[in-house]
Amino acid sequence: MSQMHRSADQPTCPSCEEPLESGDLFCGGCGYDLSAVRERPDDHPTLVMHGVGRTEPRAPGTPAASAGPGGPVGGVEWPPATGVDSSGTPVPVHLPEEVPGVDSAGSRLPEHPGDFELPAPAGAVPPAPVAPPAPSAPQPPPVPSADPRRGAAAAPSGVKICVACRAGRVDTDGYCENCGHAQPRERDHMEQELCSVAAVSDRGLRHHRNEDAFAVSSAALPDGSPAVVAVVCDGVSSATRPDEASAAASSSANESLLGALERGTHPQQAMHDAIVAAAEAVNSLAGSVATEHEHHHQNAPACTIVGAVVANGLLVIGWIGDSRAYWVPDDRGGPPARLTEDDSWAAQMVAAGLMSEAEAYADERAHAITGWLGADAYELEPHTASFKPDRPGVVVVCTDGLWNYAEGADEMARALPADAAERPLHAAQVLVGHALDGGGHDNVTVAVVPFAVPPQGAGSA
Repeated sequence: MSQMHRSADQPTCPSCEEPLESGDLFCGGCGYDLSAVRERPDDHPTLVMHGVGRTEPRAPGTPAASAGPGGPVGGVEWPPATGVDSSGTPVPVHLPEEVPGVDSAGSRLPEHPGDFELPAPAGAVPPAPVAPPAPSAPQPPPVPSADPRRGAAAAPSGVKICVACRAGRVDTDGYCENCGHAQPRERDHMEQELCSVAAVSDRGLRHHRNEDAFAVSSAALPDGSPAVVAVVCDGVSSATRPDEASAAASSSANESLLGALERGTHPQQAMHDAIVAAAEAVNSLAGSVATEHEHHHQNAPACTIVGAVVANGLLVIGWIGDSRAYWVPDDRGGPPARLTEDDSWAAQMVAAGLMSEAEAYADERAHAITGWLGADAYELEPHTASFKPDRPGVVVVCTDGLWNYAEGADEMARALPADAAERPLHAAQVLVGHALDGGGHDNVTVAVVPFAVPPQGAGSA
C-alpha cells in the first residue's frame, strides 16, 4: 500500500502506516488491533544477502557405525539415498547421542546452547478487547469474542460480523458495512491438525501480511506403515511476492514428498528431491508476467524452506536458509538439540571462528541469508540429515519468527508444553503465543511433529 501524505504529528498504524484518527481502536486500512501496540526492538525480517561467498565446510565429524540410508528401515527396503549431497556420499543415520549429527556436506552441526534467558511463555494470545456497538446500529445476536488476526467470528446465521465494531456485517469486498473497517485476511492466521502433526502460522504484530506458509500431511509407505510430513517456508521480505513463493514451495515440496514416500523412495532422497521441486516451483514465479506495479529491477520471488519426515523410527530433516528444526525429547531430562545449521551471515561468522554465536546473532546483519529458493539463488544445494532417536520426543519445525524468541535448544524446550506429543496443535498455538508475547516482530510459523519409537522388532537398526 502506498503511503499517504500526512502531517508529522499525525499517528499512523504500526502495521501498514495508514494515518489514524483520534479514538481509533482498529486500523481502517488493515484492521490492525491498535490496543496491541507495544514498544519493541527493531524488526529483523528475512532478507537475502547478495555477494556473500560460501564458507568451506568444516572437517567432518566421526559418526558412529549405524544403519546406512540404503538399509531396511521398518520393514521397507529403502534404495540407496544417492545424490543427496555435493560429494555424492550418502549421509549416515545417526544415533541419539550423536544429535545434532551432520549436514549433507558431512560437517558436524555444532551444539547451540541458549545464550539468552527469555521469560517463560504466557500461553496462547488472549482475545483482543472488544469495542461496544455503535449506538445507532442495530444490536445483533451475541457472537463470540475473537482475535482480529484470526478473522471475524460468524453470526449464528453464518453472516460475518466485523471484528472492529462487532456489529456491522462484512460485505463481499471485505469491509464492514457499519464502520468501514477492512477485515483480516484468511492467511493472517492459519491452523491445521492431523492425527500426528499440527501447524500454526500467524501474521504477527508488526507485518501487514503473512509471508510464511506450511504444509502438513501423512502418507502410507509400501508396507502400509505411516509417514508424517511437515514443511515450513518463510518468504524473503526483500524479494517480490514472497507470500506466493512460500506458498508454492511448501505445496510443491509436500506433494513431492508424498509421492516419493508412497513409491518407497528413501526418505532422505525424497527430502532432497522435494527441495529441488520446491525450488523449481519458486523459480517458475519469476517467469510469470509482472503486474503493472512491479518493476524489472526487483528481486525474484524467494523463500527459505525446512522440512521433516518421520517414518518407521527414522527422522529426516532437510533445509535451505535460516528456518530451523529442533528435537525435544518427551523426557525433559534428556538434552534437546537443534538439527539444522543456518544459511546466514551469522552462521558463516560463527563457522569461520570470527565471532561467537551470541555476538553474531546480535549483529544487525545476522538475518541476512546466504542460501534460499529462488531464480537468483547462487546455487541449489539442499541440506539433509538423518537421525534415529531411541526415545520418544517432538520435532519443532519453524521460521525465525519463532526462534528469534527461543533461539537455543534449551529455550525452545522450555517454551514447548510438556504434553506436546499428545496435543501437537495446542503446543503449536502455545509456541506462536510465545513469539507474539515476545513482540511478534515477524510472521510466526511452527509445525509440531511427535516422534514415537517403534516397538522392538518392527524394523532393523
